[in-house]
Amino acid sequence: LFDGVYPFYPQQRKAAGFDISTIIVIVVFLTLAFSFLLIIPGIRGRARLYWTLRVLLSLFVGVVIVVVQFTGDWETGWVQTSTSYKSFSHAVVSADIGLHIGLEGVNITLKGNPVNQINETINYNEHFSWSFDADYDHSYRQGLEKGLPSPILYVAEKFTSQSPCAVHRQYRVSGHYASATLWVAFCTWIISNILFSMPALVYGGYMLLVTGAFAIFSLLSFSTVRNSPMCLIRIGSATLHVAYGGSFWLTLVIGLLCFVAGITVVALHHLNLDLLKTFFDLREDKAEEYQEMAEVYVSSHFVDKGL
Repeated sequence: LFDGVYPFYPQQRKAAGFDISTIIVIVVFLTLAFSFLLIIPGIRGRARLYWTLRVLLSLFVGVVIVVVQFTGDWETGWVQTSTSYKSFSHAVVSADIGLHIGLEGVNITLKGNPVNQINETINYNEHFSWSFDADYDHSYRQGLEKGLPSPILYVAEKFTSQSPCAVHRQYRVSGHYASATLWVAFCTWIISNILFSMPALVYGGYMLLVTGAFAIFSLLSFSTVRNSPMCLIRIGSATLHVAYGGSFWLTLVIGLLCFVAGITVVALHHLNLDLLKTFFDLREDKAEEYQEMAEVYVSSHFVDKGL
């Protein structure tokens, strides 16, 4: 025994905080940002500020595009109510019930208010995946066999393929295409950084516009789930409603940011190229390339010999 847990039996259920994939992505991008901050003191003058702004904004765009692939808050909803706890039982508990919908599945949270009721710890977070390599209905049947609390099974049943709500296929397809367009946006983000470093500034600006376009396309793809009316989710005397969550709005911000940055780069390329080169720390290098020698020092020894 260790802390009341048997070592050779399934571990106790715990509420999930962050997906491990999300943590890995954030750590990778934080490492890149920290590595850049270590070398930033070697950049001279005002260019140091420009480099910092460009690199940190670019890393922010990249990490958001990847992280929202694994988050579960594209749509969220919470409700506080009193409801039955388990089947074949008249026990009623007061709990907070949360629904978190992502691109690859749904998380359903049940947390007692207070957590300890009817001699049990009520704190659940269950994930049901509908990605193309997963079987949502099988996960739901496993939940039935494990005897999950009734509120979790009731909400999860709304998203099964056999449910009268008929939203399973819509969420599955919309999430799949939203994820695919975000991966394309990530690829165009990489290409834009390559073009800016070559440097081919105007083409990098064009690729930023493409990145923003694909980020917006992912939002349009996910928002098509609203074409299928969602069944009412009534738990006890309350109704659980869902609305767009943090990942949806963060992706929108990234898409608009890419549009603004891309339009700015393209406009400066045609209207004020010197200012654009100054921001990308290219003006000084260009000036040195065409700089003429102002003074020439000649040895008098060679002058006297007529050389």
